[in-house]
Amino acid sequence: MQQILIIDDDENLRHMLSIMLQRQGYRVDTAADGRQALQRLGTTAYDYILCDIRMPEMDGRTFLHAALQAGVTAPIIMMTAYGTVDTAVACMQEGAYDFISKPFKQDEIVIVLKKAEERERLKAENRVLKLAVQEQQGFDGMVGRNPAMLAVYDQIRRVASLKTTVLIQGESGTGKELVARALHRCSCRESQPFVAVNCGAIPETLLEGELFGHLKGAFTGAVNDKPGLFEQADNGTLFLDEIGEMPPSLQVKLLRVLQEGEVRRIGAVTPVRVDVRVISATSRDLQTEVGQGRFREDLFFRLNVFTIQLPPLRERVDDLPLLVPHLVQRCAARIGLPSVPRVTPETLRQLMAHPWPGNIRELENLLERSLVLSDGQELRLPEPFKPTTTGIPCCLETENLSIKQAEREIEISLIRRALERTNGNRTHAARLLEISHRALLYKLKEYGLE
Repeated sequence: MQQILIIDDDENLRHMLSIMLQRQGYRVDTAADGRQALQRLGTTAYDYILCDIRMPEMDGRTFLHAALQAGVTAPIIMMTAYGTVDTAVACMQEGAYDFISKPFKQDEIVIVLKKAEERERLKAENRVLKLAVQEQQGFDGMVGRNPAMLAVYDQIRRVASLKTTVLIQGESGTGKELVARALHRCSCRESQPFVAVNCGAIPETLLEGELFGHLKGAFTGAVNDKPGLFEQADNGTLFLDEIGEMPPSLQVKLLRVLQEGEVRRIGAVTPVRVDVRVISATSRDLQTEVGQGRFREDLFFRLNVFTIQLPPLRERVDDLPLLVPHLVQRCAARIGLPSVPRVTPETLRQLMAHPWPGNIRELENLLERSLVLSDGQELRLPEPFKPTTTGIPCCLETENLSIKQAEREIEISLIRRALERTNGNRTHAARLLEISHRALLYKLKEYGLE
């Protein structure tokens, strides 16, 4: 049963409309002015809103602006008396769905509501069709028909329209931010901001200010008020990449934001309400991090309401015949090549024989280098590229089938090679490994490589 909110300062009109719409099968709530209506919107999601324009306390036009600013997506139909039609038209230009003039007949109200209902149905069908088309080609640059990727597409479709927090897990370079952007783009928040931050790329001393903002004079260098990323993402989506890198002191504050729905800038006394859908991602095993005391268990439960696991590229090499031409075209456009070289079957076989420890990011970087070397007819792979497992630890050649042990030895091998290539420069090695400097220091200590 659909629910309607009627906003009008005339008690008799509210009563009459309530009875009439209840007979039509709607559930009805009422409010005497805009302020009271906003309070109701804070606790109830309505399908439609009927709002008078002239009211005390807060008039209809002011309510319209406040409701849209708060992210209300229900069609708002303005009710206007003679002499305020111009205002009603202005309301439609500012986001109202329609208006109806007083006095009105019962049929007029029902017709307007049915039109709004049809529009919402068409919008929902368009979203479903858009998702169906995207599933044929992928989501926002994710290309593949491997069963593991089809499962990812299905999970995106299921959870995109919800406010549920989502945790995206996968190795570095598998496309976790692409999944986050797809979730945002396929939700009702797609017209609102998408804000992304890498929690491992910002020093701990600056991350709090980035996330929550600060007031002028809150600390040395705070010369102006600055809203944090939560406020910038209000009504939209905040993507917290590499959430496992977040310091414990900020984990507590993030948990409070998720629980209370409000943030407090550094130096501020009063909090600010925010409506943000939080999506996080990690290449770490957060359950292991929780067990070892490096990540808060209560925050893990808050973030891990719905999990999307991205497969590594080596587990879906059958997608390379689709993925490689797509990436070649994208890279060619980015670097300004006038024509796109052809990918030969032999080149594709070489690429499919490679283990891809750096996943799609490694593949895309290789293809861009290949485009620079190509003569414009055929894609030419760089000479040093060898589609073998050379350099992969010998644990893969033994009878030991422990994935955890293999991952450990692979990480140790890659870290050693990165340090050798950079003559021991840890900052540059971290860039080659595509992890944060702090994460590298942690792994050096964990593996006894200091």
